[in-house]
Amino acid sequence: MSYLLPVNIYEHHKYRNVYIVELEDGSTRLATKNLVPGKRVYGEHLFKWKDEEFREWNAYRSKLAAALIKGLKELPVSEGQKILYLGAGSGTTVSHVSDLIGRRGTIYAVEFAPRVMRELIVVADDRPNIIPILEDARFPTRYRIMLEEVEGLYADIAQPEQASIVADNADMFLKNGGWLLLAIKARSIDVTAEPSEVYKREIDTLIRRGFEIVDVVHLEPFDKDHAMVYARFRK
Repeated sequence: MSYLLPVNIYEHHKYRNVYIVELEDGSTRLATKNLVPGKRVYGEHLFKWKDEEFREWNAYRSKLAAALIKGLKELPVSEGQKILYLGAGSGTTVSHVSDLIGRRGTIYAVEFAPRVMRELIVVADDRPNIIPILEDARFPTRYRIMLEEVEGLYADIAQPEQASIVADNADMFLKNGGWLLLAIKARSIDVTAEPSEVYKREIDTLIRRGFEIVDVVHLEPFDKDHAMVYARFRK
């Protein structure tokens, strides 16, 4: 196993369980403490520091990492939480959330595409806090029997009605006061509208459905025409 050698690793001053890695060339990287030492998920760099192992959190591969670099007001993900993750993909960001919540937490990872789900299952095989669910996020009643109430909802889905889909899932699974992180993909919703118009429309839907908006950050240059919305749910 090969490692990049850091000159220092320390916890981020703002985000708990997120780490800053300082390298010899003066550059810095985001990282999480690896829940499964020795295992990579998407070819990310591994770092050894004081008998612990850290995984680089690449902001060009993870919208949540991009949101942190762009100054998201706070990171609501914490150790031991139960989280519903819509649009889990092959498990890149899911794996870092898995690091953050630790072995006492649980991620219910919903993904629609069977091919991508196969890759997610490989990640989940090493990480017992990830439960893969092959389903369509538009129909939360189909997987209702598999879930319990959750503290957080993370959504990264390429659907025209992203906010409505998220709100339907929140009504069914999200605790009162629970958090939402929604990666809005403007071009997946309406290719003809300006991204700013799309963001406003989706945020207005969230507000109508019981969410209080805490922060919105735009993800350029890491993801073009994307924004991350952080909100709290009030039933």
